[in-house]
Amino acid sequence: MQQWRVLIILCAAQFIMVLDTTVMNVSVSSVVVDLDTTITQVQLAITLYTLVMGSFMLFGGRLGDMFGRRRVFSIGLIVYGIGSLITAFSPNIGVLLVGWSFVEGAGAVMVMPAIISLTATNYDGRDRATAYSALGGIAAAGAAAGPLIGGWVTEALTWRVVFAAETVVCLAVIACVRVISDTDRSGSRRMDWGGTFLSAAGLGLIVLAFLQSGTWGFIRPSGALTIAGKEITPFGLSVVPFMIATGVFVLIGFFHWERHVISRGETPLMHPGLLRKLQLRNGLVMMVAQQTIIGGIFFVIPIYLQYVLLKNAFETGVKLAPMSVAMLVAAFASPKLAATQSPRRMVRLGLILVIAGSSVLVTTIEPQLNGVLFAIGMAIFGAGFGFIASQLGNVIMSSVGDRDRGEAGGLQGTAQNIGTSVGVALLGALLIASLSSGFNNAAQADPNLSEHSKARVAELSADGVEIVTGDQLTEAAEANGLSARDVEQLSQHYGEAQIQSIKDSILLAILLAGLGLVVAQRLPRQPGAELGSTPMVGTEPENP
Repeated sequence: MQQWRVLIILCAAQFIMVLDTTVMNVSVSSVVVDLDTTITQVQLAITLYTLVMGSFMLFGGRLGDMFGRRRVFSIGLIVYGIGSLITAFSPNIGVLLVGWSFVEGAGAVMVMPAIISLTATNYDGRDRATAYSALGGIAAAGAAAGPLIGGWVTEALTWRVVFAAETVVCLAVIACVRVISDTDRSGSRRMDWGGTFLSAAGLGLIVLAFLQSGTWGFIRPSGALTIAGKEITPFGLSVVPFMIATGVFVLIGFFHWERHVISRGETPLMHPGLLRKLQLRNGLVMMVAQQTIIGGIFFVIPIYLQYVLLKNAFETGVKLAPMSVAMLVAAFASPKLAATQSPRRMVRLGLILVIAGSSVLVTTIEPQLNGVLFAIGMAIFGAGFGFIASQLGNVIMSSVGDRDRGEAGGLQGTAQNIGTSVGVALLGALLIASLSSGFNNAAQADPNLSEHSKARVAELSADGVEIVTGDQLTEAAEANGLSARDVEQLSQHYGEAQIQSIKDSILLAILLAGLGLVVAQRLPRQPGAELGSTPMVGTEPENP
């Protein structure tokens, strides 16, 4: 037990990092009422939190290299705890934006890469594989337990208690950090500010574009970026693809800048040669794929539970519980399997289970829930994700030496946030598009609907139909002066379109998992317990 004290401390920090976002997601309605604000403003806070983390992970990893990972881990927890306390006592949405989106986000930027690096420092061989399995399981459990914990605390007490409790956990972890071993700081203490700006700008543009694609439209504009009262729609298209392209060009400039910094004999924010390592590169691609799937599923399933089945926040968390339990069991069981099975085989097994579980879930998406079958599907999906999550951290971090662990940790955190953003954007955009087209097509084909009602549905569908409950749709239709017969017909068509759109989104997740099977072919072939202790198959020499 003595050797796992460090892991317990790191897992506690990992848990609150992951828990935070899911808690806010299920507490939105309570926050809106408590702070006298709007859902749009709370969604802005969630977006900015993800944006800060996705943009500055490399910066956080570099801080660990410069000043020591354990020290930066502790400072990050202090910053995170202060942000949680500000959030807990927020009198308005402006203070919540500062406390949660920026202060907590800044703390997470320092803590998350340090967790990854310190795990690699304190464990090696089979113990390292076990440690990363545990961290993967805790991350998965935190994401799944967030709705359950947040829902129960929000209804029984207040959402503020969750954030206040995070401050207490941060203080407890800080009190125990001395048992964590750390290596000497590597490189100079001079920050590469040019690289920091370019990487943050490039990644920020890409993450923001994906996060807002559901609002602005991915290709065809629905809403639009508005500056000084003018909608920005280049060539009649959504601004999203142009932002992504700009972000990519800025990142290309970042790599050129880093080579320039190295040529001057200075320490860069990231050595471009790291991405020549096949194991690291493939691990990061697989990390993005994993987070895309889980991020999308965590977006779609709660919509089904809350807007179709009308479950409250706590009930939603209960329905997600089989996934959480299965994730933990799979993540902690996988080290024994990994001793004799390669990461490639373990990840492919996980993806097959994800596909099987998602396929079961598709069959349960109906107006009335088949509770047993739904729980089985969630458990199979969770077990698959647990197997995947338990492997990738070890694959990524075992591909680099001690000098590069901060950078690798930053890259892993970046891949996690970008993957989640992409998943929410892709499945969310498909959900809205499928719902809008299905609802409109059904309404236009209905001979019993009045022309006025058909015209109103066509108008609403053009900009993307809102996701609402059946009762909310009925109220809106009646407020628009539609007849009782038309209201009844539209409610039926909307409900059917809603069910089909959710199924379509899960089918996209199945397709992405199938593509993941192709990517997984490039992961290491030897057993995971050996990672980090032997030369890696399929790894090119580093050329910093």
